[in-house]
Amino acid sequence: MIEKGGDCGQQLKRTLWTLAQPRAGREGVSRVIWKDKGCPDRTAMTTPAGSGTGFGSVSWWGLSPAVDLQAEGPPVDPDSQAENPELNVLLLGSVDGRHLLRTLARAALWPRRRFHFYVLENNLEAVARHILIFSLALEDPEKMGLQERSETFLEVWGNALLRPPVAAFVRAQAGRLAHLVPEPDRLEEQLPWLSLGALKFRERDALEAVFRFWAGGEKGPEAFPMRRLWDSRLRQYLGSRYDARHGVSDWDLHMKLHDRGARVIHTREFRRWRDTGVAFELRDSSAYHVPNRTLASGRLLSHRGERVAARGYWGDIATGPFVAFGIEADDETLLRTSNGQPVKTACEITEHNVTELFREMAAWGHPRAAEGDPEQVQGGAEGSPESVAPALEPFTVHFLSLDSAHTLHHKSCYKGQFQLLYVACGMVHLLSPELGACVAPGGRLIVELAQFLVDLRQEQLQAFSSRVGELAQAAGFAPQLGGKPSDTFARFYKARDSAPGSEDPAVESGTPPPEVLAPPLEATDRPSEDRTQPLEPGTPPSEPLKLTSESQASLLEASVPPTGSQAPKSENQNVPPETKSPIPDL
Repeated sequence: MIEKGGDCGQQLKRTLWTLAQPRAGREGVSRVIWKDKGCPDRTAMTTPAGSGTGFGSVSWWGLSPAVDLQAEGPPVDPDSQAENPELNVLLLGSVDGRHLLRTLARAALWPRRRFHFYVLENNLEAVARHILIFSLALEDPEKMGLQERSETFLEVWGNALLRPPVAAFVRAQAGRLAHLVPEPDRLEEQLPWLSLGALKFRERDALEAVFRFWAGGEKGPEAFPMRRLWDSRLRQYLGSRYDARHGVSDWDLHMKLHDRGARVIHTREFRRWRDTGVAFELRDSSAYHVPNRTLASGRLLSHRGERVAARGYWGDIATGPFVAFGIEADDETLLRTSNGQPVKTACEITEHNVTELFREMAAWGHPRAAEGDPEQVQGGAEGSPESVAPALEPFTVHFLSLDSAHTLHHKSCYKGQFQLLYVACGMVHLLSPELGACVAPGGRLIVELAQFLVDLRQEQLQAFSSRVGELAQAAGFAPQLGGKPSDTFARFYKARDSAPGSEDPAVESGTPPPEVLAPPLEATDRPSEDRTQPLEPGTPPSEPLKLTSESQASLLEASVPPTGSQAPKSENQNVPPETKSPIPDL
C-alpha cells in the first residue's frame, strides 16, 4: 500500500471542506461530512466526528460479526449431477478471514461441497495476516492445544502488544512462511489450501519481505515502537481532548456503539483498548510489552521534498476488534442481562466464540483431536457413516492481485464464476457492473454496512446504505426478499434472467443467516514524522495503500437509510436441509 504523505492538518482540512463534490472522472471522490464554520482559516479540531480518521488507512479486523458463507449463498441445485458441488466465493476486503473460518467450521451442517475462496485485499500486510491466521487455525492439535491456539489467535489478531511466548510463535511462523513463499512446490506441499498463483512476482517479493520483518529481520522494539506509535495516533485523533480521552471513549461507547447494538462491550475493556491497544488481556497486564509487528504497514511519505519509505501504525483506533466475534453468540446464555446490564463482556464472548470455532474446525479436520469423547464428532445423525470420522472437505484460498478488481471480468475463468460476492464497507467503491459480471445468475451479493463506525453520524450511515443500494443496482443486483432486516449487512441477488425487476424463486425461499462481521474502512489519516519508522533497505512498501483515499470515499459518499433493528442477536439462518437437530456437541 503506497501513498504520498503530506501535512496532516492541511489534508484533513481539505477533506472536511469538500462537500458533495460531483464525481469528476472517477469513482470514489470524497464528500464532505463535516465542516468547521467558525474557523475558516485554521483547523480547530477536537474529535473529528464524521471524518472517519479514527479508522485509519489500513483495516486489520472486521467491523461486523462473522457469517457462514454457505448460509448466505444460493442453495445447492438439487438437479445438479456433481458428486461434490463447488462453492466459489469472491471476497473484497474481508481482512481477517473470519467469514472463511466460520464457513469451514460449520461446513459439517451442510451437504458436502468443495470451497474456493477468492480473496482480494488492498494491502499485502492483510494478505500476510490471512495466511498467518489460517496457519494458526489449522495447526496440528498435538503441537498446540485448543486453549493455547485460541489465546494466541486473539492476541495476534486484536492486540497491539503481545506476550513474549506469542511473539516467539509469530517469529517462528513468519520465518517459515518467508521461506515457503518464494518456493511454490514446497508451499503447495506444506500448505495445500493456499494458492498465490494470481499474485504478481513483485507482490510475492513484497509478501516475503513482510514475513521477514515479522520474523525479526530488524531486532529490538525500536524497529516498530508500538506504544509510541499508538499514543501519537491517539493524540492526533483527539487533539485538544486528549486529556479527556476517557470521557471521549465513554461517549463513543455508550452513545454510539451501545445504541447500535454492541451493548456487551464493557467500559473498562473499551478504555483499556483505546489507551494501550490491548483488547484481550488474558494474562496480567505487565505481560504485554512486545510490539505486534503484524499490525505494521508501509507507506511512501514526502519528507523535505523527497519520497521516503516509512513504516507505522495506521489502523483502527476508534471501534476496536470487539465487534467481529464479541457481540453475537450461538449460545444465547452469553447474551443474558442482569438488572439491565450484560453478564458477560465482549472479551469473554469473543474468547468463547473463537474457542468453539477452533474446536469445530479441529473436530471437522481431525476428529480424534477434538476434546471430550472421541466419538463426539461433527457429522450426520448417530449411526450414519458420516458421524464416524468426517473428513475435511478440500478447500482453497486464492489470493488475487491487489489491483485486479477492475480486470477480473476480462478473464473467462472468472466471468460468471462466483455464487457469492462479499464486499466490505471499505471496498464498496469497487462494486461495479464489471465486477457484477463475475457473479453467476442467481448468485448473491452481501455488502458490509458502516453500522459500527463511530466517527459517522446517523444521517451519514443512512447515506452510505443508500449509496450501497445504488451501486448494487447499477451492478445488476436487486434487494433480496425475505428474512429479518439488518443494519449490519445489505443483501442482494442477481436475477437468473438478468431482468432488473424479476424475482428469483430461490431468493423467496431462502432466509438469510446471521449478521456478519465486516472489515473497517479506510480513511485519509496522514501520519506525522514521529509516528513513522523508515523501512529497511530493500524492503518494498506494500502497494495496496494506493486505494486508501478511494476506500475512504466509498464510505463517505454513500446514501439510503438502513432498515431493521439494531439488536446484536443473529438473524435467522438458512437451516441446512440435512440438519433438523441442534448442532452436535464437539
